[in-house]
Amino acid sequence: MAAFLIVPLAACSPADTVDDLARIDTAQGSQENIASLTAVIQRTPNDPEAYNIRGAALGRAGRYREALEDFNKAIQLDPRSARAYANRALIYRRMGDNAKAVADYTQAISINPNYDTAYIGRGEIYRLNGRTQEAFQDFERAIQLDTTDPRAYLRRGLLYQASNQHQYAIEDFATAISLSPDQPYGYNGRGVSYLALGDTENAFTDFNTAIRLDEDLAESWANQALVYEQQGDKAKAAQSYSRALQLDANYEPAREGLARTKV
Repeated sequence: MAAFLIVPLAACSPADTVDDLARIDTAQGSQENIASLTAVIQRTPNDPEAYNIRGAALGRAGRYREALEDFNKAIQLDPRSARAYANRALIYRRMGDNAKAVADYTQAISINPNYDTAYIGRGEIYRLNGRTQEAFQDFERAIQLDTTDPRAYLRRGLLYQASNQHQYAIEDFATAISLSPDQPYGYNGRGVSYLALGDTENAFTDFNTAIRLDEDLAESWANQALVYEQQGDKAKAAQSYSRALQLDANYEPAREGLARTKV
């Protein structure tokens, strides 16, 4: 395995928008589903898994305080439930309490040292807070456990990318793509590394694939614009940067790109 050293990366990195909540079926957060889960709890009030499931649905609906109550109850009923701790950690993260989230992920890992989801969740908090070595170790551990969760490879790829180890990053993004071929994030990540290595053709293909998979992701349009810009086509670059800003008016790479290319 390559040595892991952090150095700055000039290119745009994939958005940090993939998390556990995005992986829960949207239907789980519906009022009808929550009502049916409440009925289950009324019939089996001492079943920790019932609270786990309703808590996940409440979390998907953005009802974090209620979700937290359900996960607290699940842990009270089953203090050895690694899943309940990992679920509660995610809610703490969504509520902005990273310290409690890390503590819960760590508790989940102490209960089940082979729990890949907990390593990935904790590693992502570390990554977003600049604790890159610890993040890398957590993603590495999840991968050593033969996880089939694409996030482990996607996020380890981001760390490789940030240290300019683009060949390793490309390998990780390719694995993430193979595990989740209908998601744009791996294509965007791999495209950025292709671009950093001067492989404009493959980068452009990946960015276009990302756009085809999700036309509403500002990052993909800004990445496509970057290729046009490098090719000297400022008009097309400006169009793509403008599209990115229409989708996300606060996306700074698109704002900066448009300032460079708008005539």
